[in-house]
Amino acid sequence: MTTNGVKVNGHGNTQNIEYFGDNGQHKTEDDNRSTYESLVQTADFLKRLVPFKPEIGIICGSGMGSLADALRDKIEVPYERIPHFPRSTVKGHAGALVFGYLADVPVVCMKGRFHYYEGYPLWKCSLPVRVMKLLGASHLIATNAAGGLNPNYRVGDVMLVKDHINLMGFAGNNPLQGPNDERFGPRFPPMNQAYDRDLITAAKKVAQEVGLPIHEGVYTCLGGPNFETVSELRMLKMLGADTVGMSTVHEVITARHCDMTVFAFSLITNECITDYDCQENPNHEEVIDVGKMREEVLKNFVQRVVKHIGGK
Repeated sequence: MTTNGVKVNGHGNTQNIEYFGDNGQHKTEDDNRSTYESLVQTADFLKRLVPFKPEIGIICGSGMGSLADALRDKIEVPYERIPHFPRSTVKGHAGALVFGYLADVPVVCMKGRFHYYEGYPLWKCSLPVRVMKLLGASHLIATNAAGGLNPNYRVGDVMLVKDHINLMGFAGNNPLQGPNDERFGPRFPPMNQAYDRDLITAAKKVAQEVGLPIHEGVYTCLGGPNFETVSELRMLKMLGADTVGMSTVHEVITARHCDMTVFAFSLITNECITDYDCQENPNHEEVIDVGKMREEVLKNFVQRVVKHIGGK
């Protein structure tokens, strides 16, 4: 059924949405547009499809897209149908916004995120966070798959992010570059309290309840897509990084810029190789496999964290 440029395909308790222009063709975006007004257009389009306001935005990391499957009364909108939205191209990132209820709390999940190495500028990688804010979300839960630098971390463990090192920012690459729109946030937002301490404390308790091995540490983001050299990993350890990945930091910066409360965690999917003589090679397949291995316990963990936020 096509109505007012929107095609709705219903299957069970999930609706799949398609977006069409006046001539019946799929809408396209201007890659150089990321104005407040264009993102309001995106949010308004989604508001017409979803009968509730999400309180929490959730970004599902590599191999963790099944978190969105736990939602009740789902409405799924593929990225390619959303005006001004990028497209996800990485295995393990399905490419859809999924609206629904988790622990009776209205949420919106990114089933697949966008990465700098896909060719997108950082402002575009983090564009969905601004849309979540415009939809009404006050909190962001960002998940990621990461390599463990800390020698105490094991594959399958979870690290709650207490801080990050923005190495891409060291190189002059930041999602807030360019003209600032005060309707989103200030020109120079502070980042010394980027990750909410109360949520970290609550998440530690939740992790104990569900039997999830937990740590608290510092995440660092590199551009990718290649995995790191031994020398790079040794340098990162010296800088104080506990995990390393290719996402999250620009999303968190954007969320804090627009005054969202942030909670983030890393699923340790491989132990970083810091021995020059080691013959093993990291690969993306093990990232996906570990995500599947921890699928059910992570669903339970996130659901309880969401319940805590919704009950505040």
